[in-house]
Amino acid sequence: MKEAVSPFHLAIPVYNLNTCRTFYRDVLGCEEGRSSDHWVDFNFFGHQLVIHYKPKESKADLHTNPVDGKEVPVPHFGVVLSWDIFHAFAEDLKSKNIEFIIEPYTRFEGLVGEQATMFFYDPSGNALEFKAFKDMNQLFAK
Repeated sequence: MKEAVSPFHLAIPVYNLNTCRTFYRDVLGCEEGRSSDHWVDFNFFGHQLVIHYKPKESKADLHTNPVDGKEVPVPHFGVVLSWDIFHAFAEDLKSKNIEFIIEPYTRFEGLVGEQATMFFYDPSGNALEFKAFKDMNQLFAK
């Protein structure tokens, strides 16, 4: 089914609301929207992300899947950015000393689906992936 891209809504748990609020607002540059004592809305690159307070639980087992010889955390979420925005964003994150799970790199270089990707955690341990396609028309190419 082909349809115009619509903003998604995603609500995620965080055990440190104020630290995550600062991270999404000041580190990732997301505009803050509505909020309460238990949640905060953000404009997450044109999408609605809501961080909800949830008490910290004992550390759950981290699950990863191997991709390109790297361990990709599951679950994870993020946004597909334009090629130039991705690279500028990656440099900005490096300047803010983000600890990457997977450093920014290019997959399928010179092939169909060439893409740049990077992974890192927010302060509550939610895994984020940002990526960009050299040719956005190849987003779903096989």
